[in-house]
Amino acid sequence: MKAKDLRDRTTEDLVELERSLTQERFQNRFKNFTNRLDDTSVIRKNRRDLARVKVILQERARASAAETK
Repeated sequence: MKAKDLRDRTTEDLVELERSLTQERFQNRFKNFTNRLDDTSVIRKNRRDLARVKVILQERARASAAETK
């Protein structure tokens, strides 16, 4: 996922995407622990996508907080 594509989404979509990525991260880590995960690079990609989503949500939170001041 590109940050540019994520910025085009609504905040509600990003929150839902964050939930699904968190769940997927857990499942991939569990599969890796039990040696059922074929491609371990998925863990790293998932972690980075989750970080991108969280950063964009934080940016939006800061922007809305700055507007209220």
